[in-house]
Amino acid sequence: QVQLVESGGGLVQAGGSLRLSCAASGRTFSNYVMAWFRQAPGKEREFVAAIQWTTLYADSVKGRFTISRDNTRKTIYLQMNSLKPEDAAVYYCAAKIGLTDRRGAEYNYWGQGTKVNVSS
Repeated sequence: QVQLVESGGGLVQAGGSLRLSCAASGRTFSNYVMAWFRQAPGKEREFVAAIQWTTLYADSVKGRFTISRDNTRKTIYLQMNSLKPEDAAVYYCAAKIGLTDRRGAEYNYWGQGTKVNVSS
């Protein structure tokens, strides 16, 4: 059992930055794959980034977003720079055992999300 809690969402102008956090508890953290997904209103959930020993990014955010982890604090982060209106969504933290994966169905544990709004 793993519990995940996201924070850091808010309203930002296009071109600005936000840093999201996800705090984990309940199991050994260091060997879990951690990931960020997002879902915009009326849209399907989509992969954003994942991390274990290596990182994996969606093409739409590569070069703008950076995923990182702090195993001591049992926390992962998503630094989002050069934000675009199309980045607006609820961002979800997820976890699994194994290798990094872009498929949401492969992740066993999910947070409740933090909302990011980007104005033009």
